Amino acid sequence: MRILIAEDEARIARFVERGLKANGFASTVVENGISALDLASSGDFDLLILDVGLPRMDGFQVLKALREMDVDIPILMVTARTGVDDTVQGLEGGANDYIAKPFRFEELLARVKLRARETTAGSGSVSSDVLELGDLRLDLRTRIATFAPEEVESPERSVELSSREFTMARVFLENPNQVLTRDLLLSKVWGYDYDGASNVVDVYVGYLRGKLGAKRLVTVRGAGYKAVDPTA
Repeated sequence: MRILIAEDEARIARFVERGLKANGFASTVVENGISALDLASSGDFDLLILDVGLPRMDGFQVLKALREMDVDIPILMVTARTGVDDTVQGLEGGANDYIAKPFRFEELLARVKLRARETTAGSGSVSSDVLELGDLRLDLRTRIATFAPEEVESPERSVELSSREFTMARVFLENPNQVLTRDLLLSKVWGYDYDGASNVVDVYVGYLRGKLGAKRLVTVRGAGYKAVDPTA
């Protein structure tokens, strides 16, 4: 998979390029919107990682120009802006996904791999955007979890997860019914350099239980946690 990285901050560009290379992806870096538009429309790339704050042409302008040219390259928008309006503008303008700065490389990589699976399987796949365990569904594009609450008569609920909550939930749902140690969760969600003595894993498991229901994440004493289907 050939990836075009449009990012004018050299430190971030190097960080992303090195990480993608380590995971087997070939990438090219450009530093402005004009170059991004030129290369993205060449047909030589399978994915564009597009920063919003580019010089000469910003990311939204590049996105608009590509879609007006009927260039259907998948686009992952990267933005330091956290407003809902910017997210909506990008997705409605034709972006396939978005991620907000600052981000963990693991989350970016997960989104790149999702696009790679869709490219391999063919466009238009819906199921690959969703992880499921029992009645729990996690939308990988919107970070929204949908499930039936414990109260039988209650309607289906949807909750939006924070970045860390989403990453942790994703790790659990990609490894259903498997015991995940605290160290593994620390490395997957926070990175290998995080303080292993911290209780942050337990705190975030508590957050997820509060949002998704306590019975979905089971404590395995002395080992860690596992995600289960409480209705099974």
